Amino acid sequence: MKTVIISNRLPVKIIEENDEYTFIPSEGGLATGLGDVYKSGNSIWIGWPGIDVPEERQEEVTQKLAELNLYPVFLTQSEINLYYEGFSNEVLWPVFHYVVTYAHFEQSYWDCYKSVNEKFAKSAMQVLQRRDKIWIQDYQLLLLPGILREKLPNATIGFFQHIPFPSYEIFRLIPWREELLNGLIGADLIGFHTYDDVRHFISTATRLLPVNSSSNVLNSNERQIVVEAFPMGIDFDKFSGLTASDEVKREIDFFRTGKENMKVILSIDRLDYSKGILERLKALELLLQLHPEYIGKIELFMIVVPSRDTVPQYSDLRDQIDQFVGNLNARYRSINWIPVNYFYRSFPIQVLSALYATADICLVTPMRDGMNLVSKEYIASRNNNDGVLILSEMAGASKELTDAVIVNPNNLGDIMEAIVSALKMPLEEQQQRMKAMRTIVEKFNVKHWVNNFILRLNEVKDSQKSLLTKHAVNAINEVIAAKYAKTTDRALFLDYDGTLVDFTGNIDDASPDAELYDLIENLAINNSNTVVIISGRRHETLEQWFGHLKVDLIAEHGAWQKSHGDKWNCLPLLTDQWKQEIRTLLETYTDRTPGSFIEEKSYSLVWHYRKAEEGLGDLRANEIISHMKILAADKGLQLMPGNKVIEFKNMEVNKGKAALNWLYEKDPDFILALGDDHTDEDIFRALPDEAFTIKVGNNISEAKYYLNDFKEVRKLLWSLVKEEFVERG
Repeated sequence: MKTVIISNRLPVKIIEENDEYTFIPSEGGLATGLGDVYKSGNSIWIGWPGIDVPEERQEEVTQKLAELNLYPVFLTQSEINLYYEGFSNEVLWPVFHYVVTYAHFEQSYWDCYKSVNEKFAKSAMQVLQRRDKIWIQDYQLLLLPGILREKLPNATIGFFQHIPFPSYEIFRLIPWREELLNGLIGADLIGFHTYDDVRHFISTATRLLPVNSSSNVLNSNERQIVVEAFPMGIDFDKFSGLTASDEVKREIDFFRTGKENMKVILSIDRLDYSKGILERLKALELLLQLHPEYIGKIELFMIVVPSRDTVPQYSDLRDQIDQFVGNLNARYRSINWIPVNYFYRSFPIQVLSALYATADICLVTPMRDGMNLVSKEYIASRNNNDGVLILSEMAGASKELTDAVIVNPNNLGDIMEAIVSALKMPLEEQQQRMKAMRTIVEKFNVKHWVNNFILRLNEVKDSQKSLLTKHAVNAINEVIAAKYAKTTDRALFLDYDGTLVDFTGNIDDASPDAELYDLIENLAINNSNTVVIISGRRHETLEQWFGHLKVDLIAEHGAWQKSHGDKWNCLPLLTDQWKQEIRTLLETYTDRTPGSFIEEKSYSLVWHYRKAEEGLGDLRANEIISHMKILAADKGLQLMPGNKVIEFKNMEVNKGKAALNWLYEKDPDFILALGDDHTDEDIFRALPDEAFTIKVGNNISEAKYYLNDFKEVRKLLWSLVKEEFVERG
């Protein structure tokens, strides 16, 4: 078993000199974080090598990379333009960073994004074995988990997204939104940097896909998918240790000479509109205007790393920064002082380390950022525990580094005030804050992030496996069928809605179809079987649907019972005096919840919210439960939350009691009970140990087994009918 990491780029850069390819390791956070994993013998990293390799040299590159445990996906220039520059960076990047106006929803981008994700899958299949763990990285490969899941249904697949995940309102603007989500939920574990991203993803998935969620677990028809926050860290020891190296010490002396009384502010970003670079400069300008006492006393070192400057938005941004810095410096500079030292280039890590170690203030104010590791690198480099970090609340890091000075990046006054308070902050307070943040960054380092994710992925897979053993298909189906064939007095308790038929928005639409009638007639024709349909529906409805069949009926959770050929009996001594008061209260909720309605049965009232807006119905249901629980108990009522319904009914009425009542003085040698919601748990609890109890839906239940949906229920029941033909044949 090996770990297979798949990301858009390999953790090395290929350089071609004199017709020779050489590989140099890349400095990215991901490459360093996962370095140990892929370098260890039984792992492999799949990705694009970073240049367009001609076909005749691809074999040579593949062999060279194999020595480093790397495996390439070769992309053409046109694929890079459409899939990477196009879909990834002109659709997903702007939308996920809430800059929707920059998004270009081009069909050709999408077509290519799909085909490149397929290409990645094809490459992965060359090296994947059945038991490998797959860990897919980031937004360029959102479709890959789904593609691999189809090819390898039992694979262990994790996915981590390194950029923010937007709210439902933003995400749904993407024309190919369902396809992207279906790709993502091919994973077993989906990781984000913050809990906010987790919430956004779950609410988006449950609104756009036929999945439901309980806390941070999505239930898709055959699998549970866990969605969780794993804040990414950095290599703390590396950054902390760098400041002691001779090369960095020389750089530090070089920086500090002649700046003994100067306060240095540092900002480091890639050129991108999500980084808030212009706003930061405007805040500095505001500071110099309103606090002229700092003129000549502070300097901003601003490093902007070049990125995609062939793209119009990026080259415009670069021009605006150039112009703003030029104007600001021209206005305020003196012969021996300049407010902004601006560098549009990248620097070696030793220079960055020296800057981190010398800057009094680090200014990290992105408009949106998945995590932002610059803030953590600055903290790791502050071995004297001094310095002040000013951090945007829109960066994922702000959720962990609560001792930073947190600002809203859209509020220039806020940033300016933060700089002033940082300049005035006493050393004692700086140290107190920095110590707390260093402890966090040291503990939650990048190794911790990797281990946490892999550990959780294994747990998720184990819990899926334990569910599989309860999945009443194939092997277990045979056990049930074998017992069925050996027995002669059988009771089959079948719930109706959600078990024998699917749910519909309109409760009157769920009447039995021809196949279901055929199935029940086939089960009931055998004199060894008694079919009992046990439902929360009104007895009049069950009579109309099933009165003509040879079945026993239990309606309204047991308030009404009828044996085949007899008339209906209702439980004695039941009262419905309570209805008026409960109904009046429920009506106030119905008035506030479009799409909800109240259904009245003899001894119960049901509040339905299947047609209410997603989320609003759940909210109201929770309100009803918390407001009316005590009142219900006072009146001797049971309050039962079900599948998009809440039912108030007499305490004496429950399916478990009804089933036991029906079994009184009978002694069947085979009992099967199928049900899908809260009310059916009473039956599962009440029946003897040797009964086969099956929950429809794979959430926690008292039942011994589960099936995914009504289709699997029918399949199981048909297989029992076939057993009979074998018997009779």
